[in-house]
Amino acid sequence: MPHLKRIAILGSTGSIGTQALDVISQHPDRFRATVLTAGSNADLLISQARAFLPDTVVIADETRYDQVREALADLPVKVFTGAESLAQAVTGSEVDIVLTAVVGFAGLVPTVAAIKAGKTIALANKETLVVAGAIIRELCARYQVDLLPVDSEHSAIFQSLLGQDTTCGLRRILLTASGGPFRHMSADEIARVTPEQALRHPSWHMGAKITIDSATMLNKGFEMIEACWLFGATPAGIEVVVHPESVIHSAVELADGAVIAQLGVPDMRLPIQFALSFPERLELSGERLDLFALGSLHFERPDLDRFPCLRLAYEAMEAGGTMPCVLNGANEILNAAFRHHRIGFTDIARGIERVMHDMPSIARPSLDDLIETDREARERAELVVG
Repeated sequence: MPHLKRIAILGSTGSIGTQALDVISQHPDRFRATVLTAGSNADLLISQARAFLPDTVVIADETRYDQVREALADLPVKVFTGAESLAQAVTGSEVDIVLTAVVGFAGLVPTVAAIKAGKTIALANKETLVVAGAIIRELCARYQVDLLPVDSEHSAIFQSLLGQDTTCGLRRILLTASGGPFRHMSADEIARVTPEQALRHPSWHMGAKITIDSATMLNKGFEMIEACWLFGATPAGIEVVVHPESVIHSAVELADGAVIAQLGVPDMRLPIQFALSFPERLELSGERLDLFALGSLHFERPDLDRFPCLRLAYEAMEAGGTMPCVLNGANEILNAAFRHHRIGFTDIARGIERVMHDMPSIARPSLDDLIETDREARERAELVVG
């Protein structure tokens, strides 16, 4: 009889969370969703709770608490509210794996709480490692917690390195990128794009914030930083490769010249399921890769002049300390400002660069330092927006 893994999903109503629940529904003898949390999408959280009957649900938006509590009053489901409850919900004995799928800096504190409680982390919140990579790695080592990547690129790297001697055998990581919707546009055309255009990603269906990050290629910069912490690489050891078909999810080059890659159709359920089932592989419904139908694959170098956010991510990681936190905090404000038509597309990169230039970096920050840095970066970004 297989062991039933009990899953807490931080961000169950988002893109990753809903796909994770699809994976769980396909394997009821392997997985059970015991904790579901959402920011403000009370209606979907209620539907999920009625379908999956978790032990606990948390709605971070306190104004939605009564709605959720009353809708689930006939079920044996505990209902909590508030940001602090997110961290508390993942530490209970009914949780084995915490899938961190909330967006942005908000994922950091509950992830730290889950690690301290000894839970396996399936990490889909890349900002956690972008902001606090050194702290997270130290905590995982101290509490002997496995950190399993959920991003398709990092899952591909992880799968490609399984069984490899990475102490001396890894030469470089090839981090693939779709290039987003504007890879063929000129700089002048990019300057005039609208949020509606930027939200139409050519390969992946994702939340609004990450879709804009993909369009600016800052998402790839975040993934580069995340890969440094996950795999012990340096920024110089990670090469971004624009691959518009999104079939090669990433690859590694080893010391002898061998390149090992993971391929598949663009389907986030595969890396989600692998993180939850590791080290096993399970069946998964859906489309399969047909190389004959595909025909050909294409690769390009990223253009750092047209997409300066990727350059800024490399600069932030090279600077180290709190600078990646500054990068992330400023971007969260500027990304939202663009989505709400308050600034132009190219203003995102200009604003981030200005905030990074104006804020000093703390070399070895504490968690409190990072929280304060995030607050200040957001304030400065708001001033840039005006």
